[in-house]
Amino acid sequence: MSTLAVRIYYEDTDAGGIVYYANYLKFFERGRTEFLRELGIEQDTLLEKNIAFVVRKVDMDCLKPARFNALLNVKTQIIYHKKASIRFKQEVFQENGELLCQAGTLIACVNLQKMKPAAIPAEIIEVIASAC
Repeated sequence: MSTLAVRIYYEDTDAGGIVYYANYLKFFERGRTEFLRELGIEQDTLLEKNIAFVVRKVDMDCLKPARFNALLNVKTQIIYHKKASIRFKQEVFQENGELLCQAGTLIACVNLQKMKPAAIPAEIIEVIASAC
């Protein structure tokens, strides 16, 4: 599991000072990227090999609003992986531990030249398996 701190800036909010729902998707993306980085998986290195992780499906549930200037914690964990996909569970918590938003995200591995699903490289599967 990985935790990323995210400060809410004015640009993240609507006119009422509440985080715009689509911005949670950005926070989740940052959380997944940083989690993979902590595991030693750099996505720019994968891009050089014509491999990318792309979002295939997101199930998101916004439970309570986050507000301007709040410090949130984005928790990310891998639930399972298959040959060409990874399932993440992600949650956004208020600084006091209150759950605000949660999502299940399915990521597909894609060959960028063919724009088709591709097997996740064996060395990455090995690292991911140890994090499950």
